Amino acid sequence: MPADEYRVYALRYAMREARRHEHFIGGDPHDAPMPMDYFVWAMVNEDRAIILDTGFTEPVARKRKRAWMRCPVDSLALLGIDPAAVEDVVISHLHYDHVGTFHKFPKARFHLQEQEMHYACGRYMRYPRLRHSFEVEDVVGIVRMAYADRVVFYTGDADPFPGITLHAVGGHSMGLQCVRVNTARGPVVLASDVTHFYENMDSGRPFTTAFHVGGMLEGYDRLRALAPTSNHIVPGHDPEVMRRYPAVPGLEGIAVELHRDPIA
Repeated sequence: MPADEYRVYALRYAMREARRHEHFIGGDPHDAPMPMDYFVWAMVNEDRAIILDTGFTEPVARKRKRAWMRCPVDSLALLGIDPAAVEDVVISHLHYDHVGTFHKFPKARFHLQEQEMHYACGRYMRYPRLRHSFEVEDVVGIVRMAYADRVVFYTGDADPFPGITLHAVGGHSMGLQCVRVNTARGPVVLASDVTHFYENMDSGRPFTTAFHVGGMLEGYDRLRALAPTSNHIVPGHDPEVMRRYPAVPGLEGIAVELHRDPIA
């Protein structure tokens, strides 16, 4: 495998029961169940393992009434990844479900949009509706990582690793970023929360947690521009991901292979 090509995995660590009206600004006329999955992602080749996002802890799962299945970081061992050896973790944004177990990477550098740090520490946090998505101890922890020279800040798009680019999008959170990674089937775009579900993007109806609604809609356009086809875009919370992609052998229901074509 070339140094700029990766195997890419989605690892599911939690879920919650929810209904359709919870996932679309303005609600939805069909009040049917629409569960949400929680993932972390791994990009792996012979040279490195780079992780996208770190999930949340069991205490936070209890606090927020999420069904916590397994520790997302400890579960990386199921993919043959030792968190203690990981040197680089990309944080898409600082919401509780994307940064909560950062402390389990003892030597990693964390790659973050600078604007997201300003957002999480700035004036908008005086509004409960916006700060609800953050856990203050997570934010404080990343500040401590910055003081320890373990945060790499970006002000826009970046290409920090061979075959991997970061793309500042915003919308859902002020400093949200997605990741484009080169694989054997072409570039795969890990959307994280640029689109929570396939349906948010496909229908042009943004998710209910929003910093800037227009930015969320533009984010869908950005995803399409970054990906060769819609089958190369992976949303951040959709249970369909587990159905559309082949499972890692022996990890059915836990991890799927995004570097392989979706199942027909």
